[in-house]
Amino acid sequence: MQNLYVEVSSLDRRAVEKYGLTEEIMMEHAAGAMERLIRERFAPPCSILIVCGSGNNGADGLALARLLDGDYAISVHLPLGAHSPLCKRQLDRFKKLGRESSNLPATADVIVDSLFGSGLSRPLDTAAQKLLEILNTLSGFKIACDIPSGLTLDGIVSPNTFQADWTVSMGALNRGMFSDAAKEVVGEIFTANLGIHHSHYERPSPWHLLEESDLHLPLRTLSSAHKGTYGHLAVVCGEKIGASVIAASAALRFGTGLVSLISNENVTLPYELMQSHSLPATTTALALGMGLGVEFCDNELFELLNNTYPLVLDADIFAHSMFPELLKRENIVLTPHPKEFTQILRVCGIADMEVQSLQNNRFSYAEQFCSAYPSAVLVLKGSNVIIGRNQDFFINPHGTVALAKGGSGDVLSGLIGALLAQGVDPLNAAIQGSLAHTLSAKAFSKNNYALTPYDIIEGITSL
Repeated sequence: MQNLYVEVSSLDRRAVEKYGLTEEIMMEHAAGAMERLIRERFAPPCSILIVCGSGNNGADGLALARLLDGDYAISVHLPLGAHSPLCKRQLDRFKKLGRESSNLPATADVIVDSLFGSGLSRPLDTAAQKLLEILNTLSGFKIACDIPSGLTLDGIVSPNTFQADWTVSMGALNRGMFSDAAKEVVGEIFTANLGIHHSHYERPSPWHLLEESDLHLPLRTLSSAHKGTYGHLAVVCGEKIGASVIAASAALRFGTGLVSLISNENVTLPYELMQSHSLPATTTALALGMGLGVEFCDNELFELLNNTYPLVLDADIFAHSMFPELLKRENIVLTPHPKEFTQILRVCGIADMEVQSLQNNRFSYAEQFCSAYPSAVLVLKGSNVIIGRNQDFFINPHGTVALAKGGSGDVLSGLIGALLAQGVDPLNAAIQGSLAHTLSAKAFSKNNYALTPYDIIEGITSL
């Protein structure tokens, strides 16, 4: 798990004030980190184009050019001149090698974007958009210094944002690189050491990035255990039976001892799943909403929910008149996709917006919801899943386009419900369920369009 930051300039200032580093020392380490990455991947004398801005991000690029010059065919393009003191100093050093900035070459094996980085605080002008459009058409391998130019700290992708294969973040990770839209432009992300270990450079943050190593499977260690040891998940089986069956099947595969579908009428189920018309006495958690429709009247739902069992909610329940009351419960996990979350925000009186507005401000609205309902755990689905409770937030970046398939969300609800039934607290159930969900899909070895919910369920057996 790694820390994420809205901005890292305050960490830079702290490193200067507390540890006696200078901006120039940190810049040389940043350039050195990029140099090492390039040398590991690309053998001399390949051609490298470094496009530099007029500020300190451009200075990083000029320092990189100085380090690589002599082994590689270096071209430096400086369309805005050099304005910051460090940019002027690095340009002077580059010129003392007998080199000058040049026009854009027609081709390059590697293209490095050192135009704006995370310092961009205004929309890109027409000239910058045109330049980035040209860079994006070049066929070489693309590396962004700090953050792709055109990507804002809020994770909004501007027109013609640089489309990086690699992004080398300076010192620590910017949260904006993990918006859904940013996934299209950041590529593989590396963090450059700036001359001090990250434990000294970083400060505590409410936002965290989940790594594959953060997955902890519900493996069984008690030799004398029985099925009752591992809980009983009750899945409310509504109008669309398939959604409930998928969720229940996922829960059974993820360690729950017993799974029952609660239905009004007898339905045909896989043999391993139980069926009941009322809540079993041994229930330890509930899953509600997937495929619910209008199968249950309000009184029936009230009777099912007249308890304090941990609860995972999805899909149709968010539009139900009972939903605001459910938000008052203590042990509750919500798993909306973006359109459902706009409905939740509207019902809660937080905001009234379209999906695109939400997607441009996912971080902010997740924070607002969790502040208003500090006991609830939010799992906001997307390419990069946001998981939050109160003031603690986690981003799961391991989602894949293969999950864009009906039933995938039902699997997620089942996985989280399984952990709730086994006694895992709601926040950890959400984190572990989300990680298992995405990592199973990520490990799918066949064509990404072919993934089905049952492939995800099968995949969790060998994580």
